[in-house]
Parts: sequence; structure tokens; C-alpha cells
Amino acid sequence: MAPILLLLSAICHLIVIVGLTLRPTDFLIGTEPQLSFNRTDLHSASLDFGKMTSIEPTAVLHPSSAADVAKIIKLAYESGHGFVVSARGHGHSINGQSQAANGVVVQMSGSSGAPVAPVVSEKLMYVDVWGGELWIDVLKSTLQYGLAPKSWTDYLYLSVGGTLSNAGISGQAFNHGPQISNVHEVDVVTGKGEVVTCAENKNSELFHAVMGGLGQFGIITRARIALEASPQRVRWIRVLYSNFSVFTHDQEYLISLHGQPSSKKFDYVEGFVIVDEGLINNWRSSFFSPSNPVKISSIADGGNVLYCLEITKNYYNHSDPQSVDQEVDALLEKLNYIPASVFTTDLPYVEFLDRVHKAELKLRSKGLWDVPHPWLNLFVPKSRIADFDQGVFKGILGNKTSGPILIYPMNKNKWDVETSVVTPNEEVFYLVALLRSALQNGDEALTLERLSDENRQILKFCKDEKIEIKQYLPHYTTQEEWMDHYGEKWPQFYKRKMEFDPRHILATGQRIFEPSFISKMKSW
Repeated sequence: MAPILLLLSAICHLIVIVGLTLRPTDFLIGTEPQLSFNRTDLHSASLDFGKMTSIEPTAVLHPSSAADVAKIIKLAYESGHGFVVSARGHGHSINGQSQAANGVVVQMSGSSGAPVAPVVSEKLMYVDVWGGELWIDVLKSTLQYGLAPKSWTDYLYLSVGGTLSNAGISGQAFNHGPQISNVHEVDVVTGKGEVVTCAENKNSELFHAVMGGLGQFGIITRARIALEASPQRVRWIRVLYSNFSVFTHDQEYLISLHGQPSSKKFDYVEGFVIVDEGLINNWRSSFFSPSNPVKISSIADGGNVLYCLEITKNYYNHSDPQSVDQEVDALLEKLNYIPASVFTTDLPYVEFLDRVHKAELKLRSKGLWDVPHPWLNLFVPKSRIADFDQGVFKGILGNKTSGPILIYPMNKNKWDVETSVVTPNEEVFYLVALLRSALQNGDEALTLERLSDENRQILKFCKDEKIEIKQYLPHYTTQEEWMDHYGEKWPQFYKRKMEFDPRHILATGQRIFEPSFISKMKSW
């Protein structure tokens, strides 16, 4: 690929000298197979999981190495007019964050697999992986050595670089921290086209910038992920609550055990809100007898909302079943859930981690996966979570929903404050994730317009009530909103941008910075 990109670079320099007004990306058209102008590729790169925004790039790069990524970014950086470059993994963004108008999308994940196979170090307990590798494939690779990453996302068909650019959270975060707290080092291609290896003690400014940096400072082409001995099985438990304060008290108690030995704590703590009569009856095989349907109103504490605590205990094939039972029972005895609502099952560790993919396959079979997803993810401070419950779960939301509403607490001391992520300024904060799908099934309450309006109402409620939330997987449309989002971190964020991507080439779909060459683009 080197000759064609050198030629392109020379052409762009010629454009500057001669003063031609053609777009630099017009000169990307060539015979290089890794740089695609295929309509199918362009259309695919214009879409994402959110299905609410569609912007086609000029070209799609299918890199075979970090050097390919560096060359295309260096070309954009050094060209007189410039063009934008965005990395795309599995395309799971919601609001077009990985799209590149009049630019190049670097397709890091692809059907042909990663250009570099994962390399596992059993001795040092880590795995080196390509930035576009999907977490499901990372898991498969490490399990061959009896090892696995410590921290996960609920859905494994996401790219490593994609989740590290946000944070990467699931029910293990209270104990191990987010995925960005479990990375030893990364290779990053900056907005200048430089390939830099960085870690906590090596090029640390760039390392901290890209962790949760929303792709603003570079494209992650390799990550070294911390591993642990992999469990073989999981005891998966769900219990119901009708009282919100009791529910959150128990969740907060469980995450306070993070420093205890593994026998004295659960390995995963999540939860979700049930506001839909149909939802609980669809799950009756999990919680209740199929012959005895349950209505929320029959067990809710004077309301129409229930709360489900979801917890797991990991164990090994050689573990003593009686000891596992005793450890689980000792922990459950400290909780105050509805006694008749306990559901317990045992399953392989991999099957638990990949549980959301099973739901995906079912939704795909019903044509309910490729629909708009107006998701809203919020970090809510512990001190205001009860107010959020009253105003949102028992207020703005109706009694119908079209997707999970997750809620679970995390410990702030498991997050590195030097990274680009912002969280509430309290030692414990909650993730509230409204993971809803817009459906055109005749129900007005489930349309995209209605769900989007509810999201706006939720954000307005938090602003009016001075609940100092922070968006996770944030989406804003003006730099002023981004400055408010980052707060006291904004000067550092801006300084890092000027250092590592001074022309604002990267990840423009986030709408944080306008490309420095945008005025020239508008004149074309």
C-alpha cells in the first residue's frame, strides 16, 4: 500500500502548490484494494446500531496493519485541504459517532478477521490484540490457555478499540473497574499519523487521553489486556424488590465488598427496572411458575415499578458444590429482596458472558434488531438516585418499554481520574441505561419520536432538579455542551487534542471539534 499512498501524498502537496480546488479525497480513487470505494462498503460505513444517522464517507480503508492506518492519517494531516478520518469497529455507536463525512472510515473490524492474531502471555497474564478484534474473539483466544479478561461489557460483539475509547463497563466494574482500568499498554496512531506505544509509565499523557477519549486523540491499533484464571461456571441469581431504597441499599452493600476475598463477595452486580406488565410475564419462566402469571401491581410496594437485582458467583469445575452453595447463601442472607422472587441457575462461564448475543439472535429472527435505538446512558450520583427514581422510573416513563433499563452502582476509586472519562464527583455512582428500541407496531408509546422525547424529558428533569449526571457514550451537538460535559477536565481535554490531533482530523462524528480545514471544505 506504501507506493499508492506516497503517490497520493505527492498529489496533495501538488494541490497546495498549484492551488487546485478539488477535494483531497477525490484523489484517493485508485487500484489499491484496501482502500474501497465500493457502494456496499460506503453504505455499510454510513450506518450504525443507532439507525438514526446516516452519512456516507468518500472511502473505506480495510487496514492490514497499523502502518496502513498511519499512512492514511498522515496523508490527511499533511494535505493542504485535509479530510477527516474515523475508526469503525462493529458499528455499535448510536448517533453516528464513527461516521466521516467527505472523509475516510477505517474499518477496524471485518468479516475476514483481524490482520494480527491475538498473542497470549501465560506467564505475564496478558493478551495482545488488534484494536478491531471483537471481545468474543478475545475470549475464545484466551480460553485456550485457561485465561480470560477481568472486566467485560454485557455484549461481546464489540471491538476492543471501541470499548476502550468509551470505558467498557458491566457488572464486574465494581470490583475490577471498567475495561480501561485493565489495560497494560496500547499502540495508538495519533492525528499526525504517528504510531506511538504508550502505557501508564510510557507516553502516559497519550495513554490516559485515549482511554475513554472517544477517538479524539488517536486510533487504537493494539491493546495489551490484563488476564486472570478463567472460571468455568457461573451461579446466576436474580431477585426482585418492590422498594427502591431497599434495592439500592443492597446493591451498594454488595459493591462495598470489593476488597473482600472472592468467597466473601459476588463477582458481578447489576440490576434493572421493570415498568412493563408484559415484560415480567414474558420472564415468568425465570421468576415464577408459567401457570401462575404475576402482575407488577400484585407485588409492587404501592406502585407499578419493580427492581431486579442480578448477581453471579463464579466457580470452577473442581469447586465443591456445597461450598459454592454456602458462599451464595451467606451473601443472600444479608439481602432484603422479596423471598418468593428468587431465580437461580448454573451455566458455563462463556454462556453467561455471551448471554446478550442469544437475545440478539431472537430479536433478529423477529425483525426487531435492525431498528432505531435511541439509547440513553447516564451516570447518576448516589446522593440523587432516589430523586431520579421518583422523577423518571415512577414519573416520565410509562408502563410500557421496548428494551432493558439497567441500573447498578460502581465504585469511583476503580476509575483512573487521569483518563478522559468523566464521572459524577461522588465515591459511588450509578449507571442508568435506557436501552430501548423504537418500534413501528402501532403502539404510539414505542415510536422513535416518543422515546426520543422521553429522553429529552429525562435530561431536562435532571437539569431542572440539579442532578449532576454525566452521560456515558455521550452525545452532544455543540462544543459548549461538550465543555459543560467535561467541566474542569475540559482544559486538559482541549490541550491533549491540540497536541495529538491539532488539525481535528479524527472522530468528527462526535461533534466535539470542527476540522481546522472546514472553511476550505465549505468553499468547495
